Amino acid sequence: MKLKNRYLYRSHISEKKFREILRWFCEDLDATKTASFSHVQRKSVNQLFTKIRTRILFLCQKEEKFSGEVEVDESYFGARRVRGKRGRGAQRKTPVVGLLKQGGKVFTKVIPNCTRKELIPIIKGQIVKKSTVYTDGWKSYDGLVLNGYHHYRIFQHENEFARGRNHVNGIESFWSFTKGRLSKFNGVKKEYFV
Repeated sequence: MKLKNRYLYRSHISEKKFREILRWFCEDLDATKTASFSHVQRKSVNQLFTKIRTRILFLCQKEEKFSGEVEVDESYFGARRVRGKRGRGAQRKTPVVGLLKQGGKVFTKVIPNCTRKELIPIIKGQIVKKSTVYTDGWKSYDGLVLNGYHHYRIFQHENEFARGRNHVNGIESFWSFTKGRLSKFNGVKKEYFV
């Protein structure tokens, strides 16, 4: 019996079954539950989920640059901070920069570290010049004005979380949502963290 599937080339999963698995992916079920409901091997479901995520990533990378008002922030993903350790607690954590277009569109990228050398090229590559950029007080964002942006800072270490329309609450909320969602899956291996 030859199965036809216009979504997956040379697949042994029917179109109907693929749509069913895709629906469960959209409903945020993990691969084990999806495999159980669809009667497909968990390994096959994992492979399908990876293909779906890769396709989403590909389509998102084709999007145009952000313009207007954009919030920029960095965050660290990994094991919880060890109590008693000084500093940002970022040893063995994965730094990620995030850009949020006010209105809901998000761009994230894993970076080796949160230095100006890493952050400024990403901002220049993803945000149109003369846009308004809101950041926290992190020193690596110095120089955005010299690169052609309107730059506003919020100094969170001084308990300032908003000044009028200037805030980074949207991207901070995104980080909170993302970390909560990843904890549902007990984290993600670093090599799969795209």
